[in-house]
Amino acid sequence: MNAPETMKPFRHVGTRPVRPDGVDKVTGRALYGPDFKAPGMLWGAILRSPHPHARIVSIDTKKAEALPGVKAVATGRDFPTLESLVMHVGEGASDIVDVSHNCLAFDKVLYEGHAVAAVAAVSPEIAREALGLIAVEYEELPFVLGVEEALAEGAPVLHDTVFTKGVEPRPDKPSNAAMRVEMGGGDVEAALASAAATVCERYALEPVHQGYIEPHACVASWNGDGQAQIWCSSQGHFAVRALTASVLAIPQADIRVMPLEIGGGFGGKTTIYLEPVAMMLSKKSGRPVRLAMTREEVFRASGPAPGAVIDVRLGADAEGTLVAAEVEFLYHSGAYAGSDAGSGVASAIGHYRIANTRVVGTEVLCNRPAAKAYRAPGAPQVNFAVESAMDELARKLGIDPLDLRLKNAAAQGDPQTSGLPWGRIGYVECLEAAKAHPHWSAQLGPNQGRGVAGGYWGNYGGPSTVNVSVAEDGTITVATGSPDIGGSRASMAIMAAEVLDVPYEQVRSVVADTASIGVSMVTGGSRTTFATGMAVVQAAEEVKRLLCERAARMWGVEAGQVEWRSGAVVCTDGAKQGQAMTAAAIAGNSLHSGGPVAAVAALSAKGWLPGFGVHICDTEVDPETGHVKIVRYTAVQDVGTAIHPDYVEGQIQGGAAQGIGWALNEAYIYGADGRLDNAGFLDYRMPVASDLPMIEAVMVEVPNPAHPYGVKGVGEVPIVPPLAAVANAIHAATGQRLRDLPMAPDKVYAALHPEG
Repeated sequence: MNAPETMKPFRHVGTRPVRPDGVDKVTGRALYGPDFKAPGMLWGAILRSPHPHARIVSIDTKKAEALPGVKAVATGRDFPTLESLVMHVGEGASDIVDVSHNCLAFDKVLYEGHAVAAVAAVSPEIAREALGLIAVEYEELPFVLGVEEALAEGAPVLHDTVFTKGVEPRPDKPSNAAMRVEMGGGDVEAALASAAATVCERYALEPVHQGYIEPHACVASWNGDGQAQIWCSSQGHFAVRALTASVLAIPQADIRVMPLEIGGGFGGKTTIYLEPVAMMLSKKSGRPVRLAMTREEVFRASGPAPGAVIDVRLGADAEGTLVAAEVEFLYHSGAYAGSDAGSGVASAIGHYRIANTRVVGTEVLCNRPAAKAYRAPGAPQVNFAVESAMDELARKLGIDPLDLRLKNAAAQGDPQTSGLPWGRIGYVECLEAAKAHPHWSAQLGPNQGRGVAGGYWGNYGGPSTVNVSVAEDGTITVATGSPDIGGSRASMAIMAAEVLDVPYEQVRSVVADTASIGVSMVTGGSRTTFATGMAVVQAAEEVKRLLCERAARMWGVEAGQVEWRSGAVVCTDGAKQGQAMTAAAIAGNSLHSGGPVAAVAALSAKGWLPGFGVHICDTEVDPETGHVKIVRYTAVQDVGTAIHPDYVEGQIQGGAAQGIGWALNEAYIYGADGRLDNAGFLDYRMPVASDLPMIEAVMVEVPNPAHPYGVKGVGEVPIVPPLAAVANAIHAATGQRLRDLPMAPDKVYAALHPEG
């Protein structure tokens, strides 16, 4: 539903046409990464470390190479030696040396599951047998899993080349603190000392998995002439090309990446794990090679969202005005740097007006898989702590928790944590819509409680390339470089149809490979409908101009004597006045009208705005078991303009479901031996349909003036508020405040029955 209901002056924007990929997906015809096979293809497999931290003394592959059916064996020594180079691709920055060593370990393994060697054989069975013939001698090293333990005196240091970034002067000793980020201003200590009420608490979370159904998979073929092809599913095939080429030290143009359908990513498929390995095996064998992770490998070897330890201090005056906020957190970075501390700092408290602030985030290395993006990377963790503390502060002040948020909500012109002013944001509108919603005032039953939380995600723009072309019959093709993970093909077609004023069914949207379209950034950061959509509008406007120009030429009139109306060119003056010429008539006569009709738009989109959300959650807690049931859930979100409302509502519902799972069930659980104990969906508990009520999505439309149709990113905001909304609801139902996630039944029961 929409709140408030608005009338749109659009023909297509805001409608709900059938999704263009729906039939193939529901009938099983859509081709995903693990489905693809190439002629003459070999089957690859990867040997992984059983140790969380060890030096590789030697690797003997002779027996594996001698096994009949084995065509190639590769280790990290087969990759070129690289110089440190930080590449800004995906949803963050990565040092290419780290990327290379994560694909195949070089001298040390840094976590259980770290890739050590790979084989390619004529069958998957032979490939797996060959792994057992590779002899690896390890020198086991001390390991560390927790962020606080990793910073303790005497903790094993993972890299002797890491000196904490963001600290001046530069430290003279390497450490596990990879980066420190700080923002804020004012006098926090003085403001807290004079506050009428304060909250000072610690909150903690474990790393969690993105939960995509499709495992990482690819097929690579490296030809004898140096040209290569990769077929894979990812959130950015240009990122796959750039990273793979850099790891292998070859030109990017030598690799052509074909994007396949993607079976979920949520940020977890914005990097590479398998592609350089498959390429090396293909080069050595002379044949295409397929590599695909098992579900267990996905858990043990790909990057989860970082866990965290977060300290929050909030202060307010007697009327409820926030006077100070201090947030300090440690994020698990895993084996390599890059765990979203910067976005965590930026996402912590900016949704409130607070005069005195200090937010400090530190990325901490430990012997776990390197952390990667997960839907609003870095924001849900710190928001859980801040919004839980806001609830605690509201109760101390005796103020309704929604009213406390409304009183302090940031609006257009207010400063962000960075000091820059907010643009046209919709947090106040979301809070007002939540307060007016029937859910907020509905009656509760026994053992039930209601919680609320707000939050935001900054969104992004960035580089996108689009080609819009007109076929001889007048149909339109929109080719983009943005993989479709959230309905972008439909959204691009809608925006092109809106510009050209043609039926939606007349437009086809496709995702082109890296040799067929210009560079586009990954589909992530909630950027695609905004940035790639902006390029679609520009290219479609140019197509419209070309059609008018060609029609004028064919009629023999001036360009100013024609205009575009209702999907056709109309002559407005002279002897041809009132005549219309369709796109088909123009494009079908390209030999004489001036050539094919097509336009490219390549841009780096600016003017993005964040999205804000407010979630209301009702829980029912069984006092005898500690089981928490979500009985009602409403998610209110500022969506800018909903291009395709079905997709927007689905994004809101999906993000809320993932956040609920993060709050109640999900966590990586490691044993004392440093090995992951729940590497699969049986033991890693994610919500299923029967765990959740129907999640009501309420769209608040506060358009972005920088976009032709008012677009703001919507995909990542909805995972930010649920963690605190659920925690606040559990507190309301039980009187017990749980500050460590997940709030599984055993923790809830222990809080209800402290006597045991």
